[in-house]
Amino acid sequence: MSEKNREGKRAARDRLAQERAQQKSRDKRRRILIVASAVVGVLGLAAIAGVIAANSGGDSKKESSGPVTPPAGASGKDSLTIPVGKDSAKSTLTIWEDFRCPACASFETQYSPTIRELADKGQLKVEYHLATIIDGNMGGSGSVNAGNAAACAQDAGKFTPYHDVLYKNQPPETDDAFAKDSRLIELAKEVDGLDTDTFKKCVEDGTHVSWVNKSNDAFRAGKFTGTPTVLLDGKNIFADQKNPLTPEKLKKQVEEAAK
Repeated sequence: MSEKNREGKRAARDRLAQERAQQKSRDKRRRILIVASAVVGVLGLAAIAGVIAANSGGDSKKESSGPVTPPAGASGKDSLTIPVGKDSAKSTLTIWEDFRCPACASFETQYSPTIRELADKGQLKVEYHLATIIDGNMGGSGSVNAGNAAACAQDAGKFTPYHDVLYKNQPPETDDAFAKDSRLIELAKEVDGLDTDTFKKCVEDGTHVSWVNKSNDAFRAGKFTGTPTVLLDGKNIFADQKNPLTPEKLKKQVEEAAK
């Protein structure tokens, strides 16, 4: 083989090696771009999801800088209590609750009949306080909006039945359905006399949102550990795991105090 032919083959091999190196470089850049695009896409979807989550409440009134307007009949310090029952009752049950809280719904299911019976007999006064801890833990504004709607129902003298309707229709904890005014207004149809323009306006205007937020501030200041927090004459009777509360025990304590 002539020297010329050998040089030609070497040159061809060199060109082929160079082309392969260039192709590898192009492939590497392409892989990097694909990965980078995927990351950007994921981040973009996350951002979109965040926007969707942030706006899932639709007509939420969580953020409110308006005046603190207590509902009709509110009592106690800073008018943060919604009282149910007679003032002459010898026992007072204080309940801190959140309408998005599954444990609160369970408490209501188990204890509500006993509480209502004792209140109707004039033996027990119930003081309801609203908290919004699920909004803080899960995001959204269903706790504060449902609290506002319950306060609007209090204005109409319908707090107790609407309170019960909210718990009976409580969505899953991760579903912020109560953030929608339309849902809260729809549920008012299940309470006789509550489905009115006045109630609708109160809900949509967020009349009592600042009041609900102030109530939640009081809940935090009280250093309570969660909802429901249940106090009988100032004593926490629901958190004692060694001597767990039952409806029967609650009834016995209240009836003995009423003697």
